[in-house]
Amino acid sequence: MSIILSDTDLHKHLFPLTCTRPVGQLRPGILRLGEGWYVRTGLGVGYRTEPYLQQAFPLPTEPPDLEVDGSLFPGEDLVAAVLDLRPGQVLMSDGRALAFGMDGEAHPQRSDWSDPQAYLRKVEFAGEVIRFERPWHLFQQCGSAIAQDFVLLTEGRRSEPLSALNTVIGDPDLIFLEKGAMVEGCILNTKNGPIHIGKDAEVMEGSMLRGPIAIGDHAQVKMGAKIYGPTAIGPESRVGGEVNNSVILGYSNKGHDGFMGNSVLGEWCNLGADTNTSNLKNTYGEVQVYSAEEGGMVGTGLQFCGLLMGDHSKSGINTMFNTGTVVGVSANIFGSGFPPKYIKGFSWGGAEGFEEYDIERALRTARKVMERRHVPLTPLDEAVMRHLFLQDQVR
Repeated sequence: MSIILSDTDLHKHLFPLTCTRPVGQLRPGILRLGEGWYVRTGLGVGYRTEPYLQQAFPLPTEPPDLEVDGSLFPGEDLVAAVLDLRPGQVLMSDGRALAFGMDGEAHPQRSDWSDPQAYLRKVEFAGEVIRFERPWHLFQQCGSAIAQDFVLLTEGRRSEPLSALNTVIGDPDLIFLEKGAMVEGCILNTKNGPIHIGKDAEVMEGSMLRGPIAIGDHAQVKMGAKIYGPTAIGPESRVGGEVNNSVILGYSNKGHDGFMGNSVLGEWCNLGADTNTSNLKNTYGEVQVYSAEEGGMVGTGLQFCGLLMGDHSKSGINTMFNTGTVVGVSANIFGSGFPPKYIKGFSWGGAEGFEEYDIERALRTARKVMERRHVPLTPLDEAVMRHLFLQDQVR
């Protein structure tokens, strides 16, 4: 048996995070969504995504039994309902399809997710549905994702011992250290949720963590960092300064002083020293952000929303990002003043203007950055980057 996680019609809605990955590869908590489905079901997971991403994120090698909306968090009740589906059935909630039991080689089209074919047998799902339809949903739902992943990954297991040099506020059983994790001289507060420290991760002395927080494998929290949950920091990331309710997908750096709040960083990003993100307008009004789907600014319904940054983008020292700034893939932002609230991918500049970032230079930089984490830039990665460079939506 196997599962397909489908982008449905949400790929552009989740710009810029899905420029380089399917929806099911987003990481709102400890695990990527696809990893969560795999761990909870034991089934192989593949992806139905945009054509330019399909080779890098293939469909299952064996015929799939189930096709699931890739934006859904795999909660326990939802997973059980999906596994109960039979061929020709569709799991529904609030008039929208959540998953299909596959019947033959035909697969659901994009329109089927909002209006399934009449011949399908509908099964209503009455449980909680957590869906990531917009980039800011990742930090909004981060706490729930961490809490559920924490239970999944720690049940029946014993944490590595926590040094007595740390101060714990709340329930110490809600702190879990994977093998090789190092935490010394820190303050850990679990009153609002658990704290999970991944394999060989390090939280340096003087750091203050208020859960729910997830620190990924081989990640590093710098001395004196202040991290307010819910916050998920993906593997191999470097984080310092002040962070509040944010998600870093992985392999990215915010290693210096400066504030980042209500934000999402993709992979291979780097925020220069004293980079700051505004997450609240002076008017205390609703934050608007750029949407690739609508081709303009849209309301978020949020009072707090900071930076949404695509993979391989970077900021120079002392960069200031305005509330609700969206940055595409492989942009380089620097200089004084506030840059625009929407910065196209492969742009080089700041408040005084931008020029195009040559694709060959961008690839050379990406290759060097990834080598520092011992990760190769594969031909498939390069093909995705070249495709994005030629696309209007990120140029």
